[in-house]
Amino acid sequence: MGIVNEFKEFAVKGNAIDLAVGVVIGAAFGKIVTSLVNDVIMPPIGMLVGGVDFSYLAVTLRDKTDTAPAVVLKYGAFINTIIDFLIVALAIFALVKGLNTLRRSKEEAPAAPPEPTREEVLLTEIRDALVKR
Repeated sequence: MGIVNEFKEFAVKGNAIDLAVGVVIGAAFGKIVTSLVNDVIMPPIGMLVGGVDFSYLAVTLRDKTDTAPAVVLKYGAFINTIIDFLIVALAIFALVKGLNTLRRSKEEAPAAPPEPTREEVLLTEIRDALVKR
């Protein structure tokens, strides 16, 4: 019964839930980035380099036979995946940089000095009275 309770404690903790939410959002973000690369970025790049569609770039290493499928090196899909990665890395970098900037600005903001305590006020008055004598 100890393992079940330990798992329940782990699963209910905020960190595990935050991680699960992050994974789900990350998966959805990955789909958005893949669509951005394949449907928005790569067509103009392909047009600029002579109408090449990168997703179909491949080298056939061995043709299909009756018993075996073709062996194809799909380097165009690899290029798309690299561009996906670079866009995701850039987006995460921008997000982390923005969060760090916000955190630094909060830490660097000077805090207002605390109000003097009643004792400090009385001691200051006594000091000032002694200086006047």
